[in-house]
Amino acid sequence: MTSRERYDAEPYKEPRTWPIVTVIGGEDAPRHDDRNMAVSQGAASSEPMADCLLHLRTMPWRLPGSIRSLLLTSRRHYVPPSCSASLPSPLRILLCGSDDFSIASLRAVVDAKRRVPQLIDSVQVLHRAAKPTGRGLKTLREVPIKQVAVEELSLSTHALDTFTGWTPPAPVDLIIAVSFGLFVPPRILALSRYGGINVHPSLLPDLRGPAPIEHTILKQRKYTGVSIQTLHPQHFDQGTILAQTPAPGIPVPPGITSQKLEKQLADVGAQMLVDVLESRKFIPPITDAGWFAQSGCPTDHAPKITKADRFVDFETDTMAAVLAKHQALGDPWCVLPNGHRLILHDVIDTATADRSDRKPGLFIEPNTKQPMIQLACGKIATLVKSTYEGSKHGHGNAKLVRILADG
Repeated sequence: MTSRERYDAEPYKEPRTWPIVTVIGGEDAPRHDDRNMAVSQGAASSEPMADCLLHLRTMPWRLPGSIRSLLLTSRRHYVPPSCSASLPSPLRILLCGSDDFSIASLRAVVDAKRRVPQLIDSVQVLHRAAKPTGRGLKTLREVPIKQVAVEELSLSTHALDTFTGWTPPAPVDLIIAVSFGLFVPPRILALSRYGGINVHPSLLPDLRGPAPIEHTILKQRKYTGVSIQTLHPQHFDQGTILAQTPAPGIPVPPGITSQKLEKQLADVGAQMLVDVLESRKFIPPITDAGWFAQSGCPTDHAPKITKADRFVDFETDTMAAVLAKHQALGDPWCVLPNGHRLILHDVIDTATADRSDRKPGLFIEPNTKQPMIQLACGKIATLVKSTYEGSKHGHGNAKLVRILADG
């Protein structure tokens, strides 16, 4: 018995009708329930339709070619309830970055591409152009992420200093900005299927701005974290939060430097970024996952760091503030009574408070001839090492002793 004869001999069974979910073929494709309704109504009203129904049920190959083609095509347009009508295709990612913080995210994304091929199709890197440095500005210095992208990861890279007149060279599904330094304009976001997202090392909305890690230490925050947000088309750091370090955040260790905190948050942010990609949290409808805005904790801005941020004012700065500047920004500096600048390389909290009427500022300890600092909070610090403006590095204390003795 041939397969066709076996098909004719088998008793007829009512075909299963899937509930309607999404018709991939578009609005004009036939609906499953509409088609069944039309067939049943036609069978009740005319004999030709009854014949068609018989062929439809038992002998579909006997139908005219055009009708059989329509029938088979319409069947392919229906998906079971357990299937997705529009499964996201692998992502074509454009990652915008510059420094070590962004390198951690780049490596994590490339590793995710290797581990989960159906998640990411391609990764390209956009970075700032090389800057002239050195004497006479004759040496070009590339941003760190370029070397990693090209030499370590073998990725395509693109350099720019402005988005004006620039268009991505290939189709992009998602833009990821990590410590990039340039605002991604709406025109570029519109070219990306899912817009853009950003990895920001703070508990947004606290410490919006270009220097959140440094200001975490400068403002003596007890907790910090990472926020993954959408790229806002008009403003920095005002997108919807897709993921955020759980409350209360990551404790900020006492005495930690900005370099060590950056490394810690870079690793945390890289893993959070991959989690967001794998869970597709950037695909609408988007849910705000931020909690810090409702915590009642204070929020502040994190503006770009300048040389003035390292200035120590003995009249107003406390011991904690001086140490925070050293940890966040490197060596702070002060101005001596003669108007020259003194760089403070190593300052130690003596854990003692001066109860005399000495005014805040530098002084010499009479017995040891050691330069000391009287701070506004009443505490005294030991100045272990310094550099006097225009003098040999690290030999400022000897010069300072002579200046204070003459003053």
